[in-house]
Amino acid sequence: MPAPERIPPRSVTEVDLLARGELTVRGRIREASNGVLYCSVAYEGREAGCVYKPVAGERPLWDFPDGTLARREVAAYEVSEATGWSLVPPTVLRDGPYGEGMCQLWIDPEPEDAPAGAPLLALIEEEEPGEGWKAVGRAEVGEGRTALLVHADDERLRRLAVLDAVINNGDRKGGHLLPASGGRLYAIDHGVTFNVDDKLRTLLWGWAGEPLTEEARAMLDGLAEVLAPGGPLATRLAELITPAETDALRARVGELRHTGLHPRPSGEWPPIPWPPV
Repeated sequence: MPAPERIPPRSVTEVDLLARGELTVRGRIREASNGVLYCSVAYEGREAGCVYKPVAGERPLWDFPDGTLARREVAAYEVSEATGWSLVPPTVLRDGPYGEGMCQLWIDPEPEDAPAGAPLLALIEEEEPGEGWKAVGRAEVGEGRTALLVHADDERLRRLAVLDAVINNGDRKGGHLLPASGGRLYAIDHGVTFNVDDKLRTLLWGWAGEPLTEEARAMLDGLAEVLAPGGPLATRLAELITPAETDALRARVGELRHTGLHPRPSGEWPPIPWPPV
């Protein structure tokens, strides 16, 4: 009798690990405004660090329904994956030691002296940004002095600026940018996204009013397809955000496709988050 065929073990993806693994709380990230726990997660021989944000630890916000921030974080990941840019670390909604919450893969940022860890934001004394930099605006630096806030003219940041416009990110700070190994850039903290009103608040205004890249325009065309009613992304988002928020998302994608331009500040909402880091 022939020996039975050996079936190789199924590879465990990062999403599998986060969704099915055993969470062990290792500590609390005290700098965060909401309850954020650093954990390890283990599943079928694979282990990694992760961030767990239980819904129970969310602070109420006047402009976002209570208990919805974790789902918005997962929705931001789903949209990021649909763009093909994978700018948001793998993120799932799951039960944990303190109830339902968002679980996201921990990203170790590159040191600043590594190529991928080079500064992406800076304050300079000059009136105009130098080569390779884009101006955001003047910022107070104390004792009545101001400096010019600039960000790198970096294609990874430019992609992120488009993603933020799509998901209507109300809080893109410098501390949310994580340069990683291999030249990757990840972005974190997407709890205040997908509002039906214009809430875009970011440090990445350097391309405001400029034409979108051909890559971005092609991405938006593809995003519109999967966001159509009954489309795969629309179906997934129905579990995470409201129908009105999905409609507003479609409208933002449609507006970007129509204008072909990076958006400008609306003037109805503070354009830069505070504190900026």
